[in-house]
Amino acid sequence: MVRFKHRYLLCEIVSEDPRCRQCIDERAVGAAAKDAVARTHGDYGLACCFIAFTVKYLNAYTGIVLLRCRKDFYRLLCSALPFITYLENRNQRYSCFFNTLHVGGTIRTCQKFLVQYNRKQLLLLLHNCTSEEERQSIQKSLLSCCLKEVEEEQSQSGDEEDDTAETD
Repeated sequence: MVRFKHRYLLCEIVSEDPRCRQCIDERAVGAAAKDAVARTHGDYGLACCFIAFTVKYLNAYTGIVLLRCRKDFYRLLCSALPFITYLENRNQRYSCFFNTLHVGGTIRTCQKFLVQYNRKQLLLLLHNCTSEEERQSIQKSLLSCCLKEVEEEQSQSGDEEDDTAETD
């Protein structure tokens, strides 16, 4: 049996209208991607890209989308994403575009990149703060992101120490 390799595209939906993010769903994103590939690459591109295409993750609040397609044809999908100019849901069109953030071989690598990307975005927000309250809330968010990783590492190292103590 043959294992098919996939590529995961981590994208951000950018729109001026904040209602756009709240109204999108996986079906609308998949239909927009399918339409863009059909317009740019024709029937061949559509058939190649959508053999194993799925929308694996969609966060409507942040506008982050994780798309999966076959490894051999991910370039066709990447080249068609800039041609998405709107998302249609419930007979309403919302103008937007897709910003490709990362292309990875696994969901885990995309998640790691997303954590780093969000941390950088929070730092940019910190530098652009106008009031002290905003600055403190962003610093609190940054510390909460960092502390979870440190706590996990400490708990893992603590577990390893407990295991070695039990064997002695």
